[in-house]
Amino acid sequence: MIIQPKTRGFICTTAHPEGCAEQVKRQIDYVNAQPSITGPRNVLVIGASTGYGLASRIVSSFAAGANTIGVYFDKAAEGARTASAGWYNSAAFEEAAAAAGRKSYSIVGDAFSDEIKAKTIDLIRTELGQIDLVVYSVASPRRTHPKTGETFSSVIKPLGGTYTNKTVNFHSGEVSQATIEPATEDELRQTIAVMGGEDWQMWIDDMEQAGVLAEGATTVAYSYIGPEITHAVYREGTIGAAKNDLEATAKRLNEQLSTNGGRAFVSVNKALVTQSSSAIPVVPLYISALYKVMKEKGIHEGCIEQMYRLFSERLYGNCETLVDEKGLIRVDDWEMRPEIQAEVAEVWAKLSTENVYDLSDLAGYRREFFQLFGFETDGINYEADVNPEVNITNLR
Repeated sequence: MIIQPKTRGFICTTAHPEGCAEQVKRQIDYVNAQPSITGPRNVLVIGASTGYGLASRIVSSFAAGANTIGVYFDKAAEGARTASAGWYNSAAFEEAAAAAGRKSYSIVGDAFSDEIKAKTIDLIRTELGQIDLVVYSVASPRRTHPKTGETFSSVIKPLGGTYTNKTVNFHSGEVSQATIEPATEDELRQTIAVMGGEDWQMWIDDMEQAGVLAEGATTVAYSYIGPEITHAVYREGTIGAAKNDLEATAKRLNEQLSTNGGRAFVSVNKALVTQSSSAIPVVPLYISALYKVMKEKGIHEGCIEQMYRLFSERLYGNCETLVDEKGLIRVDDWEMRPEIQAEVAEVWAKLSTENVYDLSDLAGYRREFFQLFGFETDGINYEADVNPEVNITNLR
């Protein structure tokens, strides 16, 4: 079939297998061009098929030479429906890892469930023995609690008051005002249940009890803080409350693991184009302004550059300032440089529909959004007939 992008709001409902494979190849090529890392040997990535999770798996495998297990919730092609981008990404990763002589396995299912945790633990015990790095990179709008059966849904809302600021339709380029009503107490509770640290804690507890977490193991989860522009809807909103819970979980896990020489961290990463960030009002416009400034300064990074720097300079490097005063790893440090933020704020004040393409990198944002799904990638013939059915080599 000939596969073209079909969008519904901030979601692309189709994905291109060859385009996704090319995007994965480019990330692998980047890592292979960097110095190798002396780091983890057996890695579990929970939320491994896109964004920072996928990049973490690539860095682990191709920079550190590690064996990996990826857990993710993606769908294969069915009838006229393509597979999800994460499915195609993972298929491409598995093929490349096998060619490089790395062990890699994929488990597809609900990472929040007891079933998938047990299945993963059995696979670790059978194939790898123990895990010395656990990456938690789950991004989901919903979670069914494995013990109570309650299903929670997250919301992206401010707390305490109505929020209004600029936003952009990145398809049309229209800059407008977004107004978001504050979350209720129950919406806040549910968002923390989905995006907080409880499930991360459950994974580590289950792995420890099963004896598949190696002595001295490290675990890391990902977060974002961002600038004052986005705080009301992000860091000071429902998502921020969930991230606070995640960070509190990291402190508890660090104490728990330290008795056996282990460590737990939250890494605060740079703002990037992801399916999740595209859903947050204000954020796509901020990222577009940020990209233009950082690209002009020559310090722009994508997921793979961020994760390589995290692994090589922080988790397994000799960085003297591993964490900040709150105990967080900060690989958003280039984004948050005062001179960068001052320039972005100056641009932000001027942004309108008439000048958004001149003052920001909205065109780059839009292109990168479609590249998440394998589209708008140089070297791919999108008029060619392709088979949407792609197998994942080591699917368990």
